[in-house]
Amino acid sequence: MPDARPFALRGLYAVTPEGVGLKALLEKVEAVLRGGATVVQYRDKSGLAVQRADAGRALRELCHRFGARFIVNDDLALALAVDADGVHLGGADGDLAAARRMLKAGQLLGASCYADFERARTAVAAGADYVAFGAVYPSPTKPLAQRAPLSLLARGHAELPVPVCAIGGITLDNARPLLAAGADLLAVVSDLFEAPDIAGRAAVYQQLFEE
Repeated sequence: MPDARPFALRGLYAVTPEGVGLKALLEKVEAVLRGGATVVQYRDKSGLAVQRADAGRALRELCHRFGARFIVNDDLALALAVDADGVHLGGADGDLAAARRMLKAGQLLGASCYADFERARTAVAAGADYVAFGAVYPSPTKPLAQRAPLSLLARGHAELPVPVCAIGGITLDNARPLLAAGADLLAVVSDLFEAPDIAGRAAVYQQLFEE
């Protein structure tokens, strides 16, 4: 399978829902890719290691068929095992600098920075290729998450040398202010994967970046 085409980190960042069987998951992810998603993050904290590895390899091949990046959430070992395009680490998921050293050249390192700009600055210094702030809105997947103000996106866009990702409670109805504030990536779960027409919803999200 050829490598994903190089592109700037900008666009719809689809985060997979949990509790979905592999066949259904691949169908849903193919739909978001047909809609134009540029990044897919595989998030599964419940599956067995072998099952997660099988899913990771299948998702990587699917993403590369559509020229999208495939990122593994919170599991550096899995990302390396399936030769993902990168890994995204939260605050309790390991040392960023150590992860950067273990990743190959060209593999991406993303970092959750919540509502903490200094955490973002530290992440960039450790080698992060992009930083994520959120929850920017109340999130159905993480209802207790601390809120990140839109001003944080603007500051990140102005002061950090890497792309800024917004995450948390994002819908088509509230996405535009995030882009206006400076978000380069919109990480979406529920509003995307629970849509009746996933490909169509993804396409509308992607169009926001072309307006």
